[in-house]
Amino acid sequence: MDTPLYQRLADHYRRAIRTGALAPAERMPSVRTLVRTHRVSLSTALQACRQLEDDGLIEARPRSGYFVRPLHRKAMLPASEPDPGRPLDPARYVGIHDRVSDFIAQCERHVTSVNLALAAASPAHYPAEALKQAMIRAVRAKPLMLVDRVPPLGHPELRGVLARRALELGMNLAPDEILVTHGCIEAVNLALRAVARPGDTIAVESPVYFGLLQILESLGMRALEIPTSPLQGLSVDALELALRTHPHLRAVVVVPNFQNPLGCVMPDAEKARLAALCERHQVALIEDDTYGMLCDDDRLRPAVKSWDHTGNVIHCASMHKTLAPGMRLGWMTAGRWQSRVAMLKFAQSRHNEPLAQVAVADYMGSKAYDRHLSRLRRQVKIQREQVAEAVARHFPPGTRLSMPEGGMLLWVELPGQRSSAQVFEQALAQGIRIAPGTMFSNSDRYNHFLRLSCGQTYTPQIADALRTLGSIVANAG
Repeated sequence: MDTPLYQRLADHYRRAIRTGALAPAERMPSVRTLVRTHRVSLSTALQACRQLEDDGLIEARPRSGYFVRPLHRKAMLPASEPDPGRPLDPARYVGIHDRVSDFIAQCERHVTSVNLALAAASPAHYPAEALKQAMIRAVRAKPLMLVDRVPPLGHPELRGVLARRALELGMNLAPDEILVTHGCIEAVNLALRAVARPGDTIAVESPVYFGLLQILESLGMRALEIPTSPLQGLSVDALELALRTHPHLRAVVVVPNFQNPLGCVMPDAEKARLAALCERHQVALIEDDTYGMLCDDDRLRPAVKSWDHTGNVIHCASMHKTLAPGMRLGWMTAGRWQSRVAMLKFAQSRHNEPLAQVAVADYMGSKAYDRHLSRLRRQVKIQREQVAEAVARHFPPGTRLSMPEGGMLLWVELPGQRSSAQVFEQALAQGIRIAPGTMFSNSDRYNHFLRLSCGQTYTPQIADALRTLGSIVANAG
């Protein structure tokens, strides 16, 4: 399909802004100038300007026209890279429950007006009405599903749709190889229980999503943190060293696409190396692909599972961030552990209820789902750029961040070793919730980092909160 004319015009000026041909604060050609210069209609010119405005590249000023927005972010350095020569911390039982419990308890004691810690999009970004209609159609077509036996391993219609969608990520799966779960958290939990036992060591990224550390602690397993780059993802070289020096390492858990909290993507060559390395050492590789669909450019990054030739990779995914947070639907394919995972799923939680599965299968099997993803990606990208620009404008000099190419998170490095725990407490007292860096490691290595969510619609209230947060960081010790 040909790109719409207004989009081509917007792309022309987007490139001019990115290359500096149109400098920050410079006035854009007027709408009438665009009409005359490019021989387009007034409607096309206005649509192009609105597209650039939605992308956060230009701003309208009353009675003055459009101006290129200042790009404070250009002066910011990316977040620091890990030291690959640093000795790995000894594997340990995690001890994260107390930190998470304290975080939750503190949050509950304060009224929160702006939540920048929640890694989810605004409810308005999800297709609630379309999903409701899909549920109504499902009940009308199959009313007995509410009282009939639940299909084992997941509803066949959903598993079929997921198998077709997996082709876009480089995976060739039969529907029978897919198991529907209660979100990605249950999938990862099942995967760990299938491949390891209490006391075993599990390699994880560093920094890492605190929910994974909670799972490991609850299972009595040890976490070995592997250095992870804000740009390149988990260090395969460091993992290779860990495999030689930690004989009880039983599995590796990795988020290769838009990792939480860094937002990084592993290059394809490193994904292939990772899959081959784990296969060679006969160590299970558990892939969490929660954020993989949230790429800015609609170009999906392949899953590590696409380089799996022996069933050594367990792929876990979710519709929680991309489609329906309220449905808690996820799925997994467990390779050579498929039978054991199915047994554990039956023992742990039985099967998911069918109505949500049938409704989601209906929606995901349609073109409406692709249109929804494109809208969601575009909206989250705009919000991420708006939050990053606010950080660059309001946080003190020396603040660093790496700008991801997808996802809904920003990993911010505070200058001068400022304490994110102190920032968290002071921000919470003013009704602003953030996620301090101490939540994402078993150590205090990330105390001067914080994670900001960009999933919420960027409102004046959020803009004010980021301005206040910048002042708190500036005055933190």
